[in-house]
Amino acid sequence: MMDAGSVSAAKSRKALKEQYLNRKNSRENLDRFIPNRSAMDFEYAHYMLTQAKKGKENPVDCSPASVAYRKRLAEGCNMNRTRILAFKNKPPTLIEPIPSDLFSSVPQSKPVKARRCIPQTSERTLDAPELVDDFYLNLLDWGSSNVLAIALANTVYLWDATDGRTSELMTVDDESGPVTSVKWAPDGRHISVGLNSSDVQLWDSATNRLLRTLRGGHQSRVGAMDWNNHILTTGGMDGQIVNNDVRVREHIVETYSGHHQEVCGLKWSGSGQQLASGGNDNLLHIWDRSMASVNASTQYLHRMEEHTAAVKALAWCPFQANLLASGGGGGDKRIMFWNTHTGACLNSVDTGSQVCALLWNKNERELLSSHGFSQNQLILWKYPSMVKMAELTGHTSRVLYMTQSPDGCTVASAAGDEQLRFWNVFGNPEVAAKAAPKAAPEPFAHVSRIR
Repeated sequence: MMDAGSVSAAKSRKALKEQYLNRKNSRENLDRFIPNRSAMDFEYAHYMLTQAKKGKENPVDCSPASVAYRKRLAEGCNMNRTRILAFKNKPPTLIEPIPSDLFSSVPQSKPVKARRCIPQTSERTLDAPELVDDFYLNLLDWGSSNVLAIALANTVYLWDATDGRTSELMTVDDESGPVTSVKWAPDGRHISVGLNSSDVQLWDSATNRLLRTLRGGHQSRVGAMDWNNHILTTGGMDGQIVNNDVRVREHIVETYSGHHQEVCGLKWSGSGQQLASGGNDNLLHIWDRSMASVNASTQYLHRMEEHTAAVKALAWCPFQANLLASGGGGGDKRIMFWNTHTGACLNSVDTGSQVCALLWNKNERELLSSHGFSQNQLILWKYPSMVKMAELTGHTSRVLYMTQSPDGCTVASAAGDEQLRFWNVFGNPEVAAKAAPKAAPEPFAHVSRIR
């Protein structure tokens, strides 16, 4: 039987043995002068001690390019090590903290947007006999109810894009005609018709009924019109611009005087605060509604004199409120971009031919222009780089008139060749509806208004 002293000695020896074994198995069980074989690469060590030395003693190519190449190759093959003996264990294998499977459903990069296919030919062609071949008129418009109006000589026809039906809206006699301009009201039901006699007629397309005739605003034909809510703005060959309030008997509420020749382009901005007007006098004016005067002619906000031909093509940018595009006639051939707050010209692009009409894509940063001699084509431009994305041909005469469908996808063009063509140039309606940004909801929309 062992005494207490023997038991104590045995426990001490056991503790020392366990401590020795633990130290032997740990990474601290290393000697600073004895290398660790398990952490060494003997093949690499043999190469460095024999072959590498020969290469240094007998250099074949010592050019800087060769040296740099060898250095990059050594780094790629993990041969840029300088030590042969290893006195520490290999570092432990890195354990992935989060399994890579968890990232499989997370997109690593932004998906590449599919390139849109732009058809090079029109998807539909209709005859337009007796279409007046006059650069200064505006004889084509597409309303919000998806009905297209076109003036052919003394008659206005309506084409319903939903079912393809064609109907006659009205006809005037030779004393009043021909029709010189058409423009749908925002409601898509009422339409204004400008005449060569200087009169303007308002029609109800649902009942084919003449509602009223506006007289006294102009002394000659009315070739340009645009709506701003209940205000119908008209421009005439006399150089005058008139705001007509169609709700009241005395319809002339404001006049703008600044053009010396025929007004051939009129466009209100999306906010309804600024009006752009172009004329045969090569002038482009910007008018501010807040500066309108009832008793006297309103003074323009900006006058642009950079164009060297008639300015008919006008288009307000749908994604930047103060950006306006304008196009010049045959003696100018340029598309110009303007900051309408400052009046500064932002860019000018020579298209090589007469610019007849301009339309912005409502869903993408693109601009479509129609042209005259010599190609009579439509050109789709990427904005702001103004790189040509497509050239659409088919018309055999200058493409004088262009208008856009309510969904912003289809463009109708009419030319002196008496043809009306439809182009699916701005994409399919389903795709465009997804791409179009949703408008912010109106605050307090659920609260009843007090009129």
